[in-house]
Amino acid sequence: MYELANIVMQESAASGPAIGAPAAAALAVGAAALGAGYAERGIGAAAVGAVAENEDLFVRGLILTVLPETLVILALVVVFLVG
Repeated sequence: MYELANIVMQESAASGPAIGAPAAAALAVGAAALGAGYAERGIGAAAVGAVAENEDLFVRGLILTVLPETLVILALVVVFLVG
């Protein structure tokens, strides 16, 4: 069993990184989108509740709901700058 682990370790060390640059960029954008979606889940529910009680809070709720999406936009900008 230890011989197989040594062979795998030797082959992966000589071949380079585990994933390429495009795959790493896709993973970064996906993680940013997942985080933004998780943040929007709570913010959106709170914003809908606030607007139901007071319609003057619509703009504030909209801004706070869209704010996490800037993470995904910035991740895409980084992908285009680096790639």
